Amino acid sequence: MSPRDLGESEASRWRELQKASPSLDNPFLSVEFTQAMGRLRDYVRVAVIEDGGTIAGFFPYERHGLGVGRPLGGFLTTCHGLISVPGLRLDSRELLRGCGISALEFEYLVPGQPTFAPYETDVRPAPLMDLRGGFDAYIEQVRAQSAKNYKTVRYKERKLGREQGEIRFEYDSADPATLRTLLGWKSDQYRRTGRVDRFAQPWIVRLVEELHARPSAGFAGVLTMLYAGDTPVAGHFGLRTETTLVGWFPAYDPEYARYSPGIMHHLHMAEHAAAAGLDQVDMGKGGREYKDWLKTGSVMVAEARVSRPSPVAAAQWLRRVPVNRLRAVVVENPTLFRAADRVLKSYGRARSSLQARPAPREAGLASQPAGPDRSAAPDRSTAPERPAQESSRAR
Repeated sequence: MSPRDLGESEASRWRELQKASPSLDNPFLSVEFTQAMGRLRDYVRVAVIEDGGTIAGFFPYERHGLGVGRPLGGFLTTCHGLISVPGLRLDSRELLRGCGISALEFEYLVPGQPTFAPYETDVRPAPLMDLRGGFDAYIEQVRAQSAKNYKTVRYKERKLGREQGEIRFEYDSADPATLRTLLGWKSDQYRRTGRVDRFAQPWIVRLVEELHARPSAGFAGVLTMLYAGDTPVAGHFGLRTETTLVGWFPAYDPEYARYSPGIMHHLHMAEHAAAAGLDQVDMGKGGREYKDWLKTGSVMVAEARVSRPSPVAAAQWLRRVPVNRLRAVVVENPTLFRAADRVLKSYGRARSSLQARPAPREAGLASQPAGPDRSAAPDRSTAPERPAQESSRAR
């Protein structure tokens, strides 16, 4: 069904199931996120799984042309899986058939779910900032792990305050203009570093704006901004449940890069998140060295691929597996990641330079925005199917 067709009783059951399982404590698994996606994209669907007349679970996903399936949000999100009663075991191929899709590839799957566990090919830790003991306990652990890095960041913070204005931090800003500033920085970062600009797609901008504008007790978008005087220098937009804030779109003004404002911002964000009663900040797996010294805990994330025999599934596997496996190796290896990052930045500079030059017949026309990022989770070989142990149906 479409998320638009979920009634209040079904939404309440979704929240109940999510709150009952600590492994599901992620805003990307919240019914509010699925509903927001459903309002903007017609290919978003939800399988409602029933057992004996009772809803036992929900499975949000995307159904594209030719039966191509993707986890909800695809490249935008960092947590996927079933929202269900603990231990729910379904025949995964029957689930795909009921959803009308041929294959699913996960890069950020909740590990250990019986329906998908046989297909997990890799399980790795994703870094998080553990705030359960309060911010003081967190920062003491960070200082113990890397005293030199901590000292350097605090020195740069004092220097920024002296040279640019008093440091202040705004947590959970409701200002749309502040959000636009952050998204502008992020678009510039994507282009500057050779990545695809996600915010060149209007629907992604609308999604973020909607999530920012519709807070609730158990789910909300959280906009934060670090200022020097009255000047914004670094910010972040993420999503939260009652206890977990998930990192999503961090960015800073490159004019202030020498002060390391991004790391400075994350420390302030952790302090305010702890004060707001949150237990952790999930930073997402791979990619950046700063996460290694800011982290004080981890959450496990799985990669998996499940499919049912079909030409579409075979074509998906051939198209995506080699590239995604290579990407996974690069992201998890700091040396390779730095090398790839340098190449992408060089490409980004060259692309920006070319876009800045008007074509002979098109002088004065604005350059076209970058196309959509169509990357998805890695393809993986299938493993033998476990027999289903639940009598359930998806609608």
